Amino acid sequence: MAEKTKRGFASMSAEKQRQIASLGGKAAHAKGTAHEFTPDEARVAGRKGGQAGHEKGTAHEFTSETAREAGRKGGRAAHQKKAAGVVSPEAPQEAEHQTAPQAEAS
Repeated sequence: MAEKTKRGFASMSAEKQRQIASLGGKAAHAKGTAHEFTPDEARVAGRKGGQAGHEKGTAHEFTSETAREAGRKGGRAAHQKKAAGVVSPEAPQEAEHQTAPQAEAS
């Protein structure tokens, strides 16, 4: 039987595929049609992906020490970003819920 040849996107290197996909994503954002996940949507999607990985047997199994180290690493990164003044996408929403300080009466 004849061997199938790769055509189109499949025939490109992984780097070339990434470049093209990146351009598509940038165009969708510029046009305003790109989907942006809310924190809740991202949480649900991550949970589904994790469950699927466990069902297929391809999920990484963390030891308690590995999980602790991952949590520490994420916490350090978040604190470094905050110290550097990098604003997270959620920061403006948090600011909306804060009240302005009241001026003291004379």
